[in-house]
Amino acid sequence: MENFKQFVLRHFERIIVFIILVGGFVGTHYVEEKTFIFNFYYLPVLVAGYYLGRRMGVLTAVLSILAVLYFVLGSPQRFFDEKMFWLSIAKLSSWGGFLILASVVVGTLYEQNEEKVRDLKNAYIGILEILSKYLESTDPYTKGHSVRVSELAMETAIIMDLPRNEIENVRVAGLLHDIGKIDVSGEILRKAADLTTDERELMDAHVVKGAYILTSVGSVLKEVVPIVVAHHKYFVDSLTDDRDAAKIPLAARIIAVADSFDAMTTDRPYRKGMPPWEALEEIVANAGKQFDPEVVAAFKHVISTKLERV
Repeated sequence: MENFKQFVLRHFERIIVFIILVGGFVGTHYVEEKTFIFNFYYLPVLVAGYYLGRRMGVLTAVLSILAVLYFVLGSPQRFFDEKMFWLSIAKLSSWGGFLILASVVVGTLYEQNEEKVRDLKNAYIGILEILSKYLESTDPYTKGHSVRVSELAMETAIIMDLPRNEIENVRVAGLLHDIGKIDVSGEILRKAADLTTDERELMDAHVVKGAYILTSVGSVLKEVVPIVVAHHKYFVDSLTDDRDAAKIPLAARIIAVADSFDAMTTDRPYRKGMPPWEALEEIVANAGKQFDPEVVAAFKHVISTKLERV
């Protein structure tokens, strides 16, 4: 059931366009007023262009035209008046032309808007990456941590066959998951495991602070905020609290595994980093407890592939 839900959410816009197209196809068969039906086909074309881009908009327009041609060729008398045959042909041709034109215009506007949003998002990410690197510069033991987490998490998301936009959210969240530590002193970051209660609370608060920082840049990074907030939650908590595990975003569950692995394999002032294979065994041992088993399986594939190349 969860897989079906994920499928519907992943392809929601395409499903809506398909349903509207089927509605138009059925209407063309049963409704006598053809002008109404012809105008109805603009709906799936505009929806596809607005939500899915120019290519899907044009494809929907072509499918709409083919659907109408199917009925025209099957029952031409229902569409053409013998006395005005060529005029009917001209009307049908102009309808098809305007349908494709509408899909191109709306799809182009959608893609231009998406490009502007993407540029703005990249600008914000660039600024936050600089802040993140500044954070890491105060602690040589965490240098490169966010980049490594981002890369491991992204590769895991690819193995799990997530949609492109979700993979991008995972990548960005990996880069920025510790952004809330920006105002935590370097002394605390470098300190050994014997943190005081107040210092531990300050460290734990970085998740909420990170979410606040990302929220402050507006809606551009809104999809990343829930990932940053939840990436320290244990998978088992969602079960013991009688909540659905899916309430912890899948991307956050991926970040949690990558973050823990990199933390275990990185040298600290108070310990040497684990060998990768040993850290992987620790991750696998905590599957179903601290970590999502499905994420662990995909992550194991990523790390095993890397170790085989060494």
